[in-house]
Amino acid sequence: MATLRDKPYAGFNFLVDLGDGETGGPAAGFQEVSGIGTEVAVIEYRNGNARENSVTKLTGLNKVGDVHFRRGLMGSLQLYQWLDQIRNGDANATRTVVVHLLNEAHEPVQTWRLLRARIIKHTSGPFNAQSSDVAMEEMVLACERLELE
Repeated sequence: MATLRDKPYAGFNFLVDLGDGETGGPAAGFQEVSGIGTEVAVIEYRNGNARENSVTKLTGLNKVGDVHFRRGLMGSLQLYQWLDQIRNGDANATRTVVVHLLNEAHEPVQTWRLLRARIIKHTSGPFNAQSSDVAMEEMVLACERLELE
């Protein structure tokens, strides 16, 4: 699905599917998604009888960083209900969360799949009576694998 072009895409057109297949409506509307990334650890190893005085680098474990989602607080309990499933020990509470980057015509051009994702942190606020800012909520997802399409 990744579409190559000469100039980069703008980062403000994106859709989020929280694992329920819905990308429309306010429940899937987020202001910001950050931290999507993966890394592969390198293991350094050297045999004691090696003639060369340097290490060999081996591929180690894959690690996916935590992904942060922010949106305006809108009264939906959907995220809280998912968090409640996780903290009550529901083994089936992990989801595949999908983030689609869109082009100017609002067509998907690249997709990130966060496999076996679970909420590990949910924060509401801050609330300030002297400010006119939108009330925000943030969730942090931990996932086991990241796939790019």
